[in-house]
Amino acid sequence: MTDQEYYTFIQPYEDAKEVLLARLHVLEHNLYEASESQPIHNIQSRIKEKNSLEDKLRKKKKEPTVMNAKDYLQDIAGVRVICYFADDIYNLVDVLKRQADLIVVRECDYIKKPKPNGYRSYHVIVGIPVYCLDGMEYFPVEIQFRTMSMDFWASMEHRILYKKQEGTGRKRLAEELKDYANTLVEIEERLFHAMQPSEAT
Repeated sequence: MTDQEYYTFIQPYEDAKEVLLARLHVLEHNLYEASESQPIHNIQSRIKEKNSLEDKLRKKKKEPTVMNAKDYLQDIAGVRVICYFADDIYNLVDVLKRQADLIVVRECDYIKKPKPNGYRSYHVIVGIPVYCLDGMEYFPVEIQFRTMSMDFWASMEHRILYKKQEGTGRKRLAEELKDYANTLVEIEERLFHAMQPSEAT
């Protein structure tokens, strides 16, 4: 696809991403009464770049065209929501899924069922309504919900193993990183329980 085709194509995905970001900010302010209890630490977002989009289509054995991108890719627009605790994630997901004009396309709970390497996150793809002069169309946005410890682990795992060659050293590091993932979960759970109100005696 040409640069012009790419920039024209991604515009509604950019619009869908901005609509979702606005909704997440509204939810953050309304989900909990106290401002210090708001669930979101930070939000990151991106639109898949042209080269990345084309590479992913080639991996799927598809021609890198605008039509194939629309038909076969659901992560062109992406949002990452970093929360404090796993409970915050499930509360946000639940409220988001109850919004009548959103469509849940797919979801994967890697918190309750982590990937074999220790990766934890909650992935959900939602169809966001985008209105224009000709009517309305849904565009997918992939959301990754992570706690701060999940995001720290995923970033470090990628940085440490990305350039590490296959072999005994890489396997040992991968095993260590999986142990660290479990340790971070334990720390996070202890901190969560520590901040809960004490029962009256």
